[in-house]
Amino acid sequence: MKDAYDLKKELKILKSIRGSGTELISIYVPPGFPISDEVARLRSEYGQASNIKSKTTRLNVQNAIERIIQYLKVYREVPQNGLAVFCGNVSNVQSKTDIELYSMNVPQPLKSNIYRCDSTFLLEPIEAMAESTDNYALLVMDGREATLAILKGTEIVIDKNIKSFAHQKVHKGGQSAARYDRAIGESIDDYYKSIADAVNDLFLKWNFKLKGLVVGGPGPSKENFVKAKNLNYQIKVLGVFDTGYTDETVGLNELLEKAKSLLSQQQAIIERTTMEKFLNEVSHNGLAVYGYQKVKDALFRSNVSKLLISEDAELYNVSYKCSNCGVEFTKLEKGNQRETQHECGGALSVTNEKDAIEELIDIADKNGIETLFISSDSQYGKELLLGFDGVGALLKYRN
Repeated sequence: MKDAYDLKKELKILKSIRGSGTELISIYVPPGFPISDEVARLRSEYGQASNIKSKTTRLNVQNAIERIIQYLKVYREVPQNGLAVFCGNVSNVQSKTDIELYSMNVPQPLKSNIYRCDSTFLLEPIEAMAESTDNYALLVMDGREATLAILKGTEIVIDKNIKSFAHQKVHKGGQSAARYDRAIGESIDDYYKSIADAVNDLFLKWNFKLKGLVVGGPGPSKENFVKAKNLNYQIKVLGVFDTGYTDETVGLNELLEKAKSLLSQQQAIIERTTMEKFLNEVSHNGLAVYGYQKVKDALFRSNVSKLLISEDAELYNVSYKCSNCGVEFTKLEKGNQRETQHECGGALSVTNEKDAIEELIDIADKNGIETLFISSDSQYGKELLLGFDGVGALLKYRN
């Protein structure tokens, strides 16, 4: 989860940057795209930038493009998931120029080659990936075939294709109608069991960490499959949808489109139920703690079942030194709050600064403890941020 936190933190920084004109450049390079072609495109944009009327904006854009070109020369080929680079003048002082370049580790493969020059960075493609961190199983099926896949964020990865041989294996011949119908029914049951086995194996391979199964397809087969109850009891069927296709591309994409609102609600449901449990435990002095130090102590004792972090929490361990008495100390600070004067009257200077939230997530990752980010848009999320400094934990046992 540390990677997810780092991504959210980088996005927050980039989102706060505003250019004085259309001089902030965003480029997205998909995997497999030749670096030389991207450099050629940027050189073309450099030439077109000479038409910008404002001299300051023109120079800032051209300097940013040149900075990106030099950066791209470091790469022999585009990384596995693609490249996202942001560059431009980030100075808040109009008379001062500060060209900065930011490069991000893309969590999922980029699909488009994009160049944009604007007063803000183009972040929507990566924001969509950051919002979709949960993994789900997708199944599209009818009476003849089924396709099983994993939804990893915004990426669909095919796991298995299953075909039914019910009608090929069963021939009416001289059988009675009852025996023929029974044979057909048995072959359909075998088909449903083979699909269920594939789904069960997939969830087992993921240690049942997939959030649930979404089923789609034309006709009644999908409902009959779910009713057959061959799935492992730990697998939650989140929804069943009518789709026109069962293939790897159209069928799965159609299912994803129809289930979009359902999947977006799942994270909100998880957040709500987890926060309700946390608040209940806190009110009864039960299996929950909050605040940086208490949560850190619980993490070191491996007594945390789930770490709760507000998406807007900002806590830093800031080290200070007094210019007068020379004393050094470290204090937990929120956001941009920083001490400027010591109690002796001397001026304080910052000697070191560490992200306290990142530290907690790092400890949780090393100990295999789940971290759940809580959106501050909800009432529960606001309560975690304002009432508990944005940090809480559900415990395994009482101290």
